[in-house]
Amino acid sequence: MSTTTSTPPRKAASSHAPAHRGGMPGLGRLISTEFRVFNRDYGNLFFVVAFPTVLLLGMGLAIPGMDQRLEDAGPWTGLQVIDLMVPTMVCVAIATAGLSSFPTYLATYREKGVLRRLSTTPMAPQGILVALASVNLFWLAIGSVAAVAIAVVFLDVPLPVDWGLLLLTLPLAIGSVFGIGLILGGVMRKAAAASGIGMLIYFPLLFFAGLWTPGPIMPEMLRTIATWMPLGGASQAMTTAWFGVGDFPTEQFISMALWTVLTFAVAVKVFRWK
Repeated sequence: MSTTTSTPPRKAASSHAPAHRGGMPGLGRLISTEFRVFNRDYGNLFFVVAFPTVLLLGMGLAIPGMDQRLEDAGPWTGLQVIDLMVPTMVCVAIATAGLSSFPTYLATYREKGVLRRLSTTPMAPQGILVALASVNLFWLAIGSVAAVAIAVVFLDVPLPVDWGLLLLTLPLAIGSVFGIGLILGGVMRKAAAASGIGMLIYFPLLFFAGLWTPGPIMPEMLRTIATWMPLGGASQAMTTAWFGVGDFPTEQFISMALWTVLTFAVAVKVFRWK
């Protein structure tokens, strides 16, 4: 007895279907390309990498009294005023990358249709987020290390006392600010709008980080508000790590963690690829 089996014809693959949607093939090449694009933008490169160093040197060398040692200032006695500004300059580097560069590039890619075109390639659109974040985090690290190193050499500021606490603080500080940048870059149709709103958020956050009034001499009410702001909590936690003054910054860590979780959750909800 013969048995005849029939195999249903296979459905032809659509020419419009992406070849692969599960991973990120070509991610290394995309990151390399983003590095080249970023490096050609000299204005952006200056503000992310060099601006914190220029600002810190300018304050330390040009503003009278910044090199004066504090007297009768409790745990801060013996420190220079400029010493207290160093954690704030790390916050400046984080804010410049997270609220200016990152969202502006992301909105630019949406405005120019790059994200839409990526959706028709084997590269998952999330790859552009990874590439942009990698480039910005790399130059953010270079800018922060350069600012601290030059300040140590030319302004005689001290190195951090508690490196462990500092390294715990940095990821949360970066996450809380980049989460805001991801929301901006995720919804703005135009790069100019993302940049403009980013700047509106940038300066108030730097105020609470102590750019105009260093954290230790900030009025108590402002200091309490700053604890629950992304860069305010980060600056306070980094100050504790830098000078070894005060208890473990529990409230500041809770604040940064909440900002990170909430902003990334909102960004996932509102993000638009087109």
